[in-house]
Amino acid sequence: MASLNLADVTARFEETFALSLAKRQELARYIPGGYSRHPLTFGPHALYVAGGSGAYVDTIDGPRLLDFHNNFSASICGHDHPAIRAALSEALARGFSFGNPMPHEGGLARMLCERLPSVERVIFTCSASEAGIAAMRIARANTGRNRIAKMEGGYHGVADDYMMSMHPFPELFPGPATQPLAVPNSAGIPRHVQDNVVILPQNDLDACARILRAQAHDIACVVMELQAGAGGVIVLERAFVDGMRALTQELGILLVIDETITFRAGYRGMQGIYQVTPDLTILGKTIGGGMPIGAIGGRAALFELGEAGFVYHSGTHHGHPLATAAGAACLTLLDEAAYARLEAMGLRIKRELNSWCAEHDYPFVIYGIGSHLGYEFCDKPGREYRSCRDILRYSNEERMRLFAFEMTNRGVFPMYRGQIALSTAMSNDDITVFIETAKRVMEAMRG
Repeated sequence: MASLNLADVTARFEETFALSLAKRQELARYIPGGYSRHPLTFGPHALYVAGGSGAYVDTIDGPRLLDFHNNFSASICGHDHPAIRAALSEALARGFSFGNPMPHEGGLARMLCERLPSVERVIFTCSASEAGIAAMRIARANTGRNRIAKMEGGYHGVADDYMMSMHPFPELFPGPATQPLAVPNSAGIPRHVQDNVVILPQNDLDACARILRAQAHDIACVVMELQAGAGGVIVLERAFVDGMRALTQELGILLVIDETITFRAGYRGMQGIYQVTPDLTILGKTIGGGMPIGAIGGRAALFELGEAGFVYHSGTHHGHPLATAAGAACLTLLDEAAYARLEAMGLRIKRELNSWCAEHDYPFVIYGIGSHLGYEFCDKPGREYRSCRDILRYSNEERMRLFAFEMTNRGVFPMYRGQIALSTAMSNDDITVFIETAKRVMEAMRG
């Protein structure tokens, strides 16, 4: 049997989802590219949906897809959950756009403070990107320092400062791994912003210590994900995280942990799993129950300058009643049992697929903590990825694309960039479908 090839798989994708391509071309007259988020492009084009329910999305083309994408991990309860819909309906009945606060905001803030021991105060935004901007401002105001540091391969939103050295492309990761350079991921970023960002290597404490000690006098904060997302799913090692916490405390640098994705890892986020206490935490995605939201939380003392009026924070829709009402409903659903079930589903996927790959000497690995997992087609079975540069060294981009397109052709929708996100709407049968479809696709790829 002939092996699957990218050209044929892409052609079937384009034929199956031809209406989505036509819709993109139609709307490109009004929206550059046809939609307002670059990452929505799934190979040839994005897939437009008519709606979704539970663990599925319905495309305008006809096929119903089992959704392992879940809006880049945001839809942790799946689609159109009745409890979240009820919360939105109740909020809608009271009105939803005022120049005044509503109690929903305080309710969600209380839940976050109760769940995260590191969070004593919370302020809301409309996205995690805005929360990341607030984190920088709060850190600079409280330390009197100008620069920020972030991990190579880390993504913290679209602010100029964060749009550095993100995706694993050779041109974005120049220089030695122990001394990474800040390289813009986008045109339009001023040089002075680039010079204001310090890039650190993942899971290399010695290199991080050397870089930070040399410039600590002007570094306000280190921002990092305990498990990276957009730059490739790299899990930070616990010893590294503990070392970074001690190092930042020693140097008077604030530690900011971005839990935009990783808050879905456990009841107290991934910082609870690691038992690390950051100074500030960036939140988004899951805390909005599918509505647009972001938040920055942390020690009460760090927000005193804001309360006194010295650190400005505002936005027309910050703390929006629909987003905070949906978020509170979502967190109510996400009790300890829900997280345990999500973790069990993720463990099953990793165990069964990695065992199958070891048995068949297949160069594929799936890994990660909780319900957001990364996968890679690599040079050998069981390959471990310790940094985003390992993706450049060991991963096969063409096979990654082929797998994603063919999984979608067969009714299972992953993220294009080698990730999946589970939802509480999924059943054990849905997990079986993913595992068995992945095996069949990999067998077909081998030929």
